[in-house]
This record gives sequence, structure tokens and C-alpha cells, in this order.
Amino acid sequence: MNPVATRLLSQQLICPQFDDPAQVVSYFGAIQAQEYRQMRWAVAMRTRKPSVDAFKKAYDEGRIIRLHLLRGTWQLISAEDYNWMMRLCAPRGYAVTKGWMSSQGVDIPDTEIDKVQQVFINTAQQKRSVTKEELAAALAENGIILDDRRMTFHLRIAEYNGVLCNGDLLPMKPTYCLASSKIPPQSEISEDEALAILARKYFQSHSPATLEDFVWWSGLNIGQCRRAIQIIEGEVHEEKWNGKTLIRYNDCRTRGFRKGVTHLIPAYDEYLIGYKSRDVVLAPEHKHHAHNNSGIFQPVVAQDGIICGNWKPFRSDTQYDTFIDDVHLTGIDEALAKYNKFIKMSR
Repeated sequence: MNPVATRLLSQQLICPQFDDPAQVVSYFGAIQAQEYRQMRWAVAMRTRKPSVDAFKKAYDEGRIIRLHLLRGTWQLISAEDYNWMMRLCAPRGYAVTKGWMSSQGVDIPDTEIDKVQQVFINTAQQKRSVTKEELAAALAENGIILDDRRMTFHLRIAEYNGVLCNGDLLPMKPTYCLASSKIPPQSEISEDEALAILARKYFQSHSPATLEDFVWWSGLNIGQCRRAIQIIEGEVHEEKWNGKTLIRYNDCRTRGFRKGVTHLIPAYDEYLIGYKSRDVVLAPEHKHHAHNNSGIFQPVVAQDGIICGNWKPFRSDTQYDTFIDDVHLTGIDEALAKYNKFIKMSR
């Protein structure tokens, strides 16, 4: 098994199978969306013809939803997955957020949450999309003054409570709208059904990966993750590689890899953040170039799937450098041309 080549194929980084950005998000289950501007490239680079307009259309139409979910962090999910993913994953994400609040000495009583969320609802009902600043102004008009940190936690709580999700896509800052205005009614499914869907989406898009990787990515407890894998046991199998027990989706592609391909990977991309252990594609001695111990991730360059450099997404000349001396970026010109064409559409 070549786990690097298989991951490139599973992650749609080579031979992508989709044209619609919403299909990419649905296929992954959840895509980290920490960086508001870079999330567009994270999805678009996994389509056959990367297009800002196609991403914006899917986002504004509500087929792609952005909110805090897995691990208490920003995610992109499909609207069709919203209800079951919220029931399965939001409680754990909310618990993580409450832990952060406690560590920062922030206590928000239920009475305050109720008052703030009612203002959020009233304000969002009046507009298609509202910014954080507009919501803060509405709170102030109602005699509720919040500092930025407290406001941020209230917005997350509103997301976990199913009150808010993303509004329309703006160039630089996120917007919010009522989740009920974007998410159509959906029938409920059982926890086992939800676990099976989540595991299937993870291993089809991240294969091969370990149980620990799935636990990390999902934010669920290990018992739930073991149960999820057990439910889909006929769809996956284990393989040994360098002392690791890797789980591979049976139907994942293993052919189509070609050498000489360079990728410009955005910060917080699933190619790295989707795994607890990243040494399959990132040598441990170089990990500080990609992320620090506080969970801050940098844009990275990959040559044939191996992380070997960094790049600056928003410089006019798209600067890059390598931290592996003998690496030769044979596909860098093609990668730069592809990204620069995409970013020009964003301006």
C-alpha cells in the first residue's frame, strides 16, 4: 500500500471526481473552515475546475453551511447533513466550547443566553445576512453590551443551539442568518445511522487513516467511534504500514497517482488537520513549519503528497519556499497558475 498516493486520491487532490463544491463538502462530511478566505480554495482545489463563483453560489444558496461543529471549530458541512450532524456532534462541540469558556473565566448564565439569542433572532429575521458588528449593535440597542470575547462565545452557542449559521459569502468577513431560513426540514435518523454515515464519509475521504485519526477528527468519544467503524465493518478493512494499523475504505481509489505534482495547500486543510498523526505526509522534524502546539496551522506546499514547504496565499506574487533541501518542485508552475487563476476571481 502507498498511503500517500491513496490519500491524495481519497482527498480529491489528484484526479478529482466532482464539479460542484457542494458535492465535495458532502463527500467529506465536514471540512475545516477556520480561515474564512482560504476555505474557498480548500474546497475549490478539490473540484475539476476550481471556481470562486461556483463556491459562492453553493454557499449563498445554503447547500454549503459554515458553523462551529466538530472539535468546537469552524466547519463546512452539507445542508443535507445538518440535522443529523447537529444531533450527533453539537453536544460534544458545545462541551469543548464551555471548557474554553471556563478556562478563560467566562460564565454565561442561561438567562443571558435566552436574551441574546432572542435579539439575534429578531435581527436576523429583518435581513438576509447580518455581520457580527450588526448583531453587536442590535444588542447594544437593547441594552446588552458585550465585549468581543463574550460576543464570540454567544455566537458559537447560537450555532450549537441551531439558531444561527452562515449568511451570504462576503469577501473578507463572515455573516450570519437564521439556520431555519437555510436548512429545510429533514426526517430524523437514529444515532447508529448517523455514526455510520459519519464514519463512511470520513474513511472514504481520508483513507487510509487510523481509529485515533477518526476520534480526533470527529470529536466523538472512542466508544462512539469504535461503534461507527463496527457498523460499517463490511465497507472497510485494516492494513499494516510502518507499524501502524490503517483503516482503508474498500472502494477508495488506489490508481491514478502520477509523480511530479505540486499542491498549494491552505492553512487548516483536511490533508493535515484531518488526522491526529500527520507523519505519513509530514516528517516529524518539519512539523513546526506546518503547525505549532497551540493548533495554529500554516499554508503548506506538497510535492507528490509530501509536505515540503510553505507559501503565502495572499501575496500578489504568491511567494513560496521549501524546507527540505533536496526537494524539486517539478509541478510548481502548474500549481501557481491554477491558484492565481482562482484567486483573481476572488478580487
